[in-house]
Amino acid sequence: MITKIIHEEEIQRAKKYVEKGDRFVIVTHVSPDGDALGSSLGLYHFLLAYGKDNVAVIVPNNFPAFYRWMPGAKDVVIHEKYPEFAEKLIREADVIFCLDFNEPKRIEKLAPAVLAAEGRKVMIDHHLNPADFCRVTMSYPEISSTSEMIFRFICRMGLFDLLNKDAAVCIYTGMMTDTGAFTYNSNKPEIYTIISQLIKKGIDKDLIYRKVNQVYSENRLRMMGYVLYEKMRIYPEYQAALITLSKEELSRFQYQTGDTEGFVNLPLSIENVCFSTFIREDQDYVKISFRSVGDFPCNQFASSYFNGGGHKNASGGEFYGSLEDAIALFEKGLREFNPNKSEEIHKLA
Repeated sequence: MITKIIHEEEIQRAKKYVEKGDRFVIVTHVSPDGDALGSSLGLYHFLLAYGKDNVAVIVPNNFPAFYRWMPGAKDVVIHEKYPEFAEKLIREADVIFCLDFNEPKRIEKLAPAVLAAEGRKVMIDHHLNPADFCRVTMSYPEISSTSEMIFRFICRMGLFDLLNKDAAVCIYTGMMTDTGAFTYNSNKPEIYTIISQLIKKGIDKDLIYRKVNQVYSENRLRMMGYVLYEKMRIYPEYQAALITLSKEELSRFQYQTGDTEGFVNLPLSIENVCFSTFIREDQDYVKISFRSVGDFPCNQFASSYFNGGGHKNASGGEFYGSLEDAIALFEKGLREFNPNKSEEIHKLA
């Protein structure tokens, strides 16, 4: 038995949109990760099984190659490549599902089209502080992933029988990736009840793990070795670690989207490191990822210093400036937000 966490009124309003809608668009955040794609494609396959013929998944930019095997991934519309087509789909949609993001800026150049669209908008998300731009907002930060929310949404509509294997594969992929293969934010028994139901739909969870985590390129493996030997800094007085990569270093290893996935987790295998940060130089800004173990709230660190947020043990942020200035700000934050001093954490919470 799965707890009814999502409010009934939200379920029923969204269900009416599903029943009456003819043209559906599913939008997710920039640099789509496993949960963004898993929740979007999971809902996509459900809507097709429900008999909706006109369904599109739209993402702001490209996604990593190790997600392209997912059922339906080849049909995803990438706004960066086909802006006019993507915006036409949004403009003509009866229903727009906004998945795995809590405010329009997270979809970047897609935001104006989504905000201007007349279609009914439904947010399904698990991040804090949702913006008020959708008719229905299902926002539950206590749920481990948006993919888990999609499973709950389908079940609560009484349509579990329409959740086919393709949808189940995508939902499991999202749940697995957003919990680090169930190594954080995954200690609630109901997660495993859901997994058991997905397995009954025919998924091979071991194969999914391999497809996501064991199919990287040679260049990525060499870059990982470089990162660990040359680029990882340990701050023992703060139980923290930092990895940085410049655009030049990324180019040296022929960087492809997704090649640095999981790098932020590597230092957490070191004894006494409870907070890990990965800072990567991008085209127009610096991207920052945070991971922690135990009680250290890396989302508060992200919010305080890098205009970010997320979950207690997994979050992200951004910085507009040089890589060196981003590192300096991180180190300033470490001194002020000392992971060793819980009283400091509560003071800044």
